[in-house]
Amino acid sequence: MQFDLFYELSLPPGLARSEAETFTQTLDEIRLADRLGFGCAWLVEHHFMRGYSHSSKPDLVLAAASQRTERIRLGLAVTPLPYHHPVHVAERIATLDILSAGRVEFGIGRGFSPQEYQVFGAQMSASRTLTAESLGILRLAFARQPVTFHGEHFDFDALDILPYPVQMPHPPLWTAAVSPDTFLWAAREQLGMLAGPFKPWLMIRQDIRHYLEAWRAPVAPRIGMTVGILCLPDGKRARALAKGALEWFYRQLFATTLPVLERLYASYEHFHELGKFRNLLKLGINLTLLETFGMAVVGSPAECIDKLQKYRAAGVTHLLCAVGAGALETGGVQEWLHCIAEEVMPAFRD
Repeated sequence: MQFDLFYELSLPPGLARSEAETFTQTLDEIRLADRLGFGCAWLVEHHFMRGYSHSSKPDLVLAAASQRTERIRLGLAVTPLPYHHPVHVAERIATLDILSAGRVEFGIGRGFSPQEYQVFGAQMSASRTLTAESLGILRLAFARQPVTFHGEHFDFDALDILPYPVQMPHPPLWTAAVSPDTFLWAAREQLGMLAGPFKPWLMIRQDIRHYLEAWRAPVAPRIGMTVGILCLPDGKRARALAKGALEWFYRQLFATTLPVLERLYASYEHFHELGKFRNLLKLGINLTLLETFGMAVVGSPAECIDKLQKYRAAGVTHLLCAVGAGALETGGVQEWLHCIAEEVMPAFRD
């Protein structure tokens, strides 16, 4: 199981740092992770979410990271395709792949914010068809030949979509997965799967099993799982630091998803099924609850190794670690990076 990093580029009110400092410190942490042997640094794309996420142009941040690192891969988790024209997406991904010398991991998704859909002029009810058509166009663009496409949403002939990515046939493709149908669709499309942190581990474990059962490709499946994690030599200190950071992160996460949980948007019906978990937000998020639901892993190296075994046993190949959930000062994050790399990662090398 590979250990990756997961960033929202958060600015929590209790952490006295500016936007500029957040970006600079994140790039410094990715550079350290590169030296320590982490597999990939993943950035989200969110808009209009003050405090929770200032990662509105993650490809630009990853382009900067590409010039500061040598080995660590650079992941988009994820690009919400309904918000973007697929030709622009193909051009930007190929450019990033060139700048990083072929280190891009490219995740796609539908997005979940009604506000984002409204601002960018897309219909939530059309999210599935927009995503499917965009993915088809991206695959044609990566094939290094003129692209012709006539669909419900896009229509053009013989476009030279340039530049071309370095990786052959293209950067590894992933998709965010929340609903059971998306896990099955990901398997049919031979996409890596990115799960969490919306759902409890008990539900995701079943989704992973169905994804693996549906996988028919000759290559091995790729399963990513996002977990809020804090591991330090002193387990008690780790819990003390994690309590505020992880509880803040998950409160913000549930607050951003609440509009979808509360209303039955077309093509987002499964989010409504998760609506019972909105009670977590209303009754109060706490670290014990998050650990019970498998959304957080906290403790000493030995404790974390024990808690992480269940993810590997279920088939997780990439553990996307939300390091302190963006609410931990960079000195603590860098201490965490050393602890995980030196004390935990060796236990999961196959």
